Order: sequence, then C-alpha cells, then structure tokens
Amino acid sequence: MLLVPAVYSDPSLKVGFYKRSCPAVESIVRRTVRRAVSRNPGIGGGIIRMHFHDCFVRGCDGSVLLKSGPGGKQSERDHPANNPGLRGFEVIEEAKNRIESVCPNTVSCADILAFAARDSSSKLGRINYAVPAGRRDGRVTVFDEVTDNLPPPTSTADQLVANFARKGLSADEMVTLSGAHSIGASHCSSFSARLYSFNGTHDQDPSLDRKFAAALKATCPRGGGRDPLVPLDSATPNWLDNKYYVELTAGRGLLTSDQTLVENSLTRKYVAVNARYGATWTAKYVKAMVKMGSIDVLTGSQGEIRSSCSFVN
Repeated sequence: MLLVPAVYSDPSLKVGFYKRSCPAVESIVRRTVRRAVSRNPGIGGGIIRMHFHDCFVRGCDGSVLLKSGPGGKQSERDHPANNPGLRGFEVIEEAKNRIESVCPNTVSCADILAFAARDSSSKLGRINYAVPAGRRDGRVTVFDEVTDNLPPPTSTADQLVANFARKGLSADEMVTLSGAHSIGASHCSSFSARLYSFNGTHDQDPSLDRKFAAALKATCPRGGGRDPLVPLDSATPNWLDNKYYVELTAGRGLLTSDQTLVENSLTRKYVAVNARYGATWTAKYVKAMVKMGSIDVLTGSQGEIRSSCSFVN
C-alpha cells in the first residue's frame, strides 16, 4: 500500500484531531467502508464523488448528506447532479451511528465523509494518506447552489479549469482529481448526446473511438426507456489507477468532461504525464484530495456536530 504524507491542508484542520476525544473513529469508518466496498466496489467510487460534490458546494461541511426538509424545500442531495448518481449515503450513516455509540456528539459527518473517501481510495487503489480533521457540519443545504458550483458532465476543459480555479485548485489538480473517474459509473443520460445527434447533427462525437462508441450504443440505445449505468473507466472499472488517462488518449473517455481533457492544449500535457507515470499521478492525487478537503471548512465553534448525518440537530 502506498502511503503518501499530506502536504497541504487548512491550518485549522489537524491530522489526529480525534486522537483523545474519539481514538476509534478512523478504524470504525475504515471497517464500515471496507465492508461496504467489498460487497459493491461501485460504492467506493460513489463515496469519493460524494466528498467532491460536498466540498464544491458550501465547502466540506457535510451539506450534501442532508435530506430535504419539510415544506417542500429541496436539498443538494435531491439535485439531478446528486440523485440518483451519488451512492454511499447509507455507509456514511452507518459509520456515524457506530461512532455515536462510542463517542456521542464528537465527530462531524463532514470528517466522516473525508475519512470514507480516503478509505475508499485505499480499498480500491491501495492509496492511503493522512486526513487532517476538525471540520464542523453545516446547517444549510440549498438545491440551486449545486447548479451554480458543480461542473456538469458536458463541461469543456476551459470551463473545468475556471470552475476549479474558483475553488483554489489548479488546472493540474483538476486533471489529477478527474482521475477518480477510474472507478465508478455514470448513467447513459449523462453522455448519450455524444452518441446521437452530437452538436445537433446525426453523427456521433468524432473524438470517440469507433469500437468504444459502438459498445456504448449497444448498452444505451437511442430513445431507450432505461437509463443503465456504464463504467467510467472500461479498462479497470473497479480499480483506482492511472488507466483512466490511458483510456482518454485512446478516445475512450466516457463523459464530455473526460474526453475534453485531451482536446485542450493546457490539460493534454497533464493527461500525458499521468498516463505515463502512475506513481506520479498517485502522489498528486493524494495532495489534491487533501487540498480539496480543506475548501471553505467550518471549524471551531462554527456549524455543529450532527447526531444524524441526514438532518440538522
């Protein structure tokens, strides 16, 4: 297992934050995640994606975990970018319940999610790293803020670079974090426009490898009533590695936001390096995950420690 030391994090977060107040927390999360991912590897990809979706909306405050409240006010969790795409909510809640039984009112759901994303990376890619903790949970979740903050799967490279820059992440870090698409899956509806009537024509996206496109059309027929899941990385769908970048260079990126990374002169060079040097990508992935996990965190007396990850106290 590759262990890479964390380099960047918000100074208010600290590795070993719960060493005295809840020393068992990380082992509880690790066991819960490993058990769930052993049953269904797709859950691991879902948890890593959930951590990203949480941090890009209101910062890493666990707001993506909140269910919609009374009165019809919808949460981030119900936004089409998260529902039904995100998976693993029940794993975070299970870990929270186990932690509450031994350390009540101590560990935030935002920290549990950060630990769980690391443990998913460890289980699916043998990538392990120290997670600075001390986040507090937010009390607010706003449906429309997802649209304003999360890049859609149709994003171009320039749009992705600009979106990540607003969160303090570089173009290289954006390409590096996109490597999480080495695991997980996406619904046909997220990329079917690349297969049929691309840019208003009757032709498919010319950047798609022809054999790859034919296989996708077999799974995602035009006008099909179903919306099945397709692996984001057809080479190693259940293993977190740099093969995602190798697939991109061969025209086998599933989403527009994947394939665009090799169509852009700035991001193409980062793809090439990551495709060639797996260990380099792994080290950059760890640093970028820790940095992303520090976006606009609530600490100290801000926010709260939720009793349940699905509802505010």
